[in-house]
Order: sequence, then structure tokens, then C-alpha cells
Amino acid sequence: MGMLQIDNIDTYYGNIRALKGVSLWVDEGEIVTLIGANGAGKTTTLDTISGLLKPRQGGIYLEGEPIHQLPPHAVVKRGVSGAPEGRKIFRRLTVLENLEMGAYVRTNRAGIARDLERVFALFPRLKERVSQAGGTLSGGEQQMLAIGRALMARPRVLLLDEPSMGLAPLLVESIFRTIQEINREGTTVLLVEQSALMALAVAQRGYVLQAGEIVLHDTAENLCQNEMVRKAYLGEE
Repeated sequence: MGMLQIDNIDTYYGNIRALKGVSLWVDEGEIVTLIGANGAGKTTTLDTISGLLKPRQGGIYLEGEPIHQLPPHAVVKRGVSGAPEGRKIFRRLTVLENLEMGAYVRTNRAGIARDLERVFALFPRLKERVSQAGGTLSGGEQQMLAIGRALMARPRVLLLDEPSMGLAPLLVESIFRTIQEINREGTTVLLVEQSALMALAVAQRGYVLQAGEIVLHDTAENLCQNEMVRKAYLGEE
């Protein structure tokens, strides 16, 4: 069993079955990516892991312990936090206040202060903008803030949903370098990303999701060579 294990989950929106028996795992220290077209169920998968949605069937386990019935704040406390699609920062709060919100389940002030410095080391731009309202940041800075806020929970597993969305190519490369650095420092990552090529370049393994079902799982290297993946997600004819 992996550090994070998703076992045969079904998730619904009303009567619509959005996830159909999805199973995947992420081992400690890995970057694993989940790729698929818009509407395939990628965000739904992350929202179910986070506790924002509850599976009607199946289970989600962190280091063997079930988390699928926990409320979102308890999932964060157990060691899973994420940067959601669209960033969803607190636009009226300052950069510092946004980061402090990421640590809301923690009480160790000295540890929080150390992690704040870690975030500023990863994203020096945030330190320059520390007193600025989140809503006045550029798109790239808001993405940095969303990732930094998630890191302030000191997660064992970091969920990233479309970190490159809407960003210029140079910023995308910078964000992905930072994701690799976060991983090297010991944080396990589950990555949902519209740019399959970028995602597979940094991940060890990947899953392909179609219409709510996992249709393919392999090493990132093999997925890059897979004909279906190359045509459907890497833009090859």
C-alpha cells in the first residue's frame, strides 16, 4: 500500500457518477501525475481526497489509515493539503495573512515561523510582497501564494491542481522547478496538470483518467512513449 492509497472510489454530483471505481496510489517521496481531458474527473479526484466530496463507495487511506470520512480540516491535519485549481487565495488578505491561514490547524508557533521562512526561500517574490493584498498579485504570484499556503500546513502529501493554468511559459518552468525542489525536500506530490508534457517530465509515474475512469497507468517515461497518450495529450498527430 502506498503512502496515499485511493481504493475503488465512486464520487457523485447528485445523480451523476463522476468517478467510477478510481484506484491509484502514491508512494512516499514520489511525484505522481494524473492527466486527462477537461471533465475527465481530475479535480473531482483531488476534491474527494481533500474531503470536499465524499465517495459513495471505496476508501482513501493515508499510511494505511482511512481518511475518506473526515472533514476537510481534519484531512489537512492528518497531512494532506493542496493548491486548488484557480488558486482560490483570499484576495482581501495580505500575502502574510494568506500564508498564516495555511497553518490554521497548527499550534507550534516556532514551527510555523520556520515554515514561513521556507516558503519565502522557495518563493522570494512572496517575501517582497508580504504586506500586499493577495488580489493585487499577478497570476504567477498568486500561484506561488496558493502553493505556499498549502505548504504552511506542513503536508506529507501535497495536492496540486493545474499549477500552470494561465501562466506564461517562463513562469511555468519556474513553478515546476519549485515543485521538484519541494519534492526533493521530502514532500510527496500528486499533480493534476493540463500540460501533460510538463507533468510527465517531473513525475515518476502517471495515471490517465477518461470519463471518470483510470484507463492507463505506467511510468512517466513509458507514458511519454505511449501512442494513445502522445496523440491525445502530447499534441502529436
